[in-house]
Amino acid sequence: MLRISHLKKTFNAGTVNEKVAMNDINFTLNPGDFVTIIGSNGAGKSTLFNLISGYFLSDEGKILLDGQDITFMPEYKRAKYIGRLFQDPLKGTAPSMTIEENLALSYSRSKSRFISLGIKKKDKDLFRERLAQLDLGLEDRMKTKMGLLSGGQRQAVTLLMSTLVVPKVLLLDEHTAALDPATADKVLRITKEIVAEKNITTMMITHNIQSALDLGNRTMMMDSGKVILDIKGEGRSQLQVQDLLDLFKKESNKALDNDRILLS
Repeated sequence: MLRISHLKKTFNAGTVNEKVAMNDINFTLNPGDFVTIIGSNGAGKSTLFNLISGYFLSDEGKILLDGQDITFMPEYKRAKYIGRLFQDPLKGTAPSMTIEENLALSYSRSKSRFISLGIKKKDKDLFRERLAQLDLGLEDRMKTKMGLLSGGQRQAVTLLMSTLVVPKVLLLDEHTAALDPATADKVLRITKEIVAEKNITTMMITHNIQSALDLGNRTMMMDSGKVILDIKGEGRSQLQVQDLLDLFKKESNKALDNDRILLS
């Protein structure tokens, strides 16, 4: 489904500031996989997402999506197939536009339609139906500007925007990290429901180790631009947080050190 082969990326090559961000990454995702990714700062997690989404290009290696080589495909073309949410709730939406206008813009791009001046009634009905499923009361606030929503409401709408037309891959880049715990739990619940309902192949970066074990069917741990652990199946279901920390230390010869890492 998604195949990453020998992916490499170095920033500031040949200078004193040279940084190897991707160091020969290899893995394959099957349709419907929900992979959680954890690692210290600088491990390469967001760089991996930037390469998959096309924000910047790799130095070496290949990215195949459903057998199609997208390694050098421009980001705007990949956006038809790849949805992405960021840590910052302000990213990915137009704050001066209404909820329904943001949804219409995303829907038009995904469907390769021409953006019209008005929003069709059937599209409005679809948006209202999908917003109601979020259980946040936003279906009655479709004329509200996005900039007036709370961070959690905005992330929920952004998630909806990314999945109105089901993407082949959904990238969640710590999309609950900037939210308070109660709101983060609500957005995670919505995320699980949407991903399960539509069977979306998903990768989620998280700083919460317990969430990394509780969510999805597979957990990757990254360090120094490499995937050092890829855990799935029955072995993963039996792991506790301390087990994962011990495995990381065994594979990397160091403790998982990150002020933002949460154990529960």
